[in-house]
Amino acid sequence: MSNVTLRDVYKSFGTTDVIKGVTLEIKSGEFVVFVGPSGCGKSTLLRMTAGLETISSGTVDIDGVCVNDVDPSKRGIAMVFQSYALYPHMTVRENMGFALRFAGTPKAEITRRVADAARILELEPLLERKPGQLSGGQRQRVAIGRAIVRDPKVFLFDEPLSNLDAELRVNMRVEIARLHKRLGATIVYVTHDQVEAMTLADKIVILRSGQVEQIGAPLDLYDNPANMFVAGFIGSPKMNFLKGIITDAGEGRRSVRLSDFEQAEVPLSLHGATPAPGTEVTLGVRPEHFSGEAGSANLHLVIDMVEHLGGESFAYARHGQGHPVIIKMRDGRSHRSGDKIEARFDPTQALVFDQAGQRIH
Repeated sequence: MSNVTLRDVYKSFGTTDVIKGVTLEIKSGEFVVFVGPSGCGKSTLLRMTAGLETISSGTVDIDGVCVNDVDPSKRGIAMVFQSYALYPHMTVRENMGFALRFAGTPKAEITRRVADAARILELEPLLERKPGQLSGGQRQRVAIGRAIVRDPKVFLFDEPLSNLDAELRVNMRVEIARLHKRLGATIVYVTHDQVEAMTLADKIVILRSGQVEQIGAPLDLYDNPANMFVAGFIGSPKMNFLKGIITDAGEGRRSVRLSDFEQAEVPLSLHGATPAPGTEVTLGVRPEHFSGEAGSANLHLVIDMVEHLGGESFAYARHGQGHPVIIKMRDGRSHRSGDKIEARFDPTQALVFDQAGQRIH
């Protein structure tokens, strides 16, 4: 497998910059996921790596060789799209081997590669079927098999599971993870689904408006987000953001007075330079960090709705007309809409962000 390096990559359409100076190194054998909201530039970045979009400036290197001007077919990449793009009149076997036949690969070699890919993807019983006789998940496996037979340096996946239902998406995530482990392949994968990113990636690249917000291992991004955007994007349900003002708690200590909660003071344990009293900040608390009894910070709330997911429940609650607060409930089955609750959390688990949304603690 191969390294992929992007250096100061820009992409403009007319006067509009859609990719703004992305620099990134993908190591051989890594599973890297580009994730972000619609329109953030993740698919454009993938297509530039593939050679399907021209680069306005910067370089894309594969194995240390600049491929800016190299034809997509000669970059050593294979791409799996959101749409399966299978030929309906061909069998699975013919679909998987088509690119090799087109390239003039000997028939015996095509037969061997197709058989190997079919075995890896458990497609052997389906080789003589046509796409119309397959389920969505089976068609996507054929599309992946078509990429495998090319023996590429790098696999590129562009939202490959978006057309599948929820159960199939889970199953295909498992299959793609197994495939990566089995092949040891370098994979670059685009998705808007942060659950896919968290479960598949060795490394996540979070994009917003054509720029990289943060790069890191899934749990590193979850535990140590650099800003409010990353903190709110990673984690399901999303992190709660509580507006507040820094107050002087005496003896050099600081607290946050929460704006939407009368008398709610959250003691902070800040390291290094501390914000001056009167500074506006945002406190970030994840739903799972609330507990029924422990924790010195206490919010008085009224439940709007309880979301029961079987093994766990989440309450959507608020104080007065304030923003909703999402709480993971230990005893969610006993609560109903309109119930008054006390939601406690440990302030040491809370994150603090400045007015620009940057992490300060």
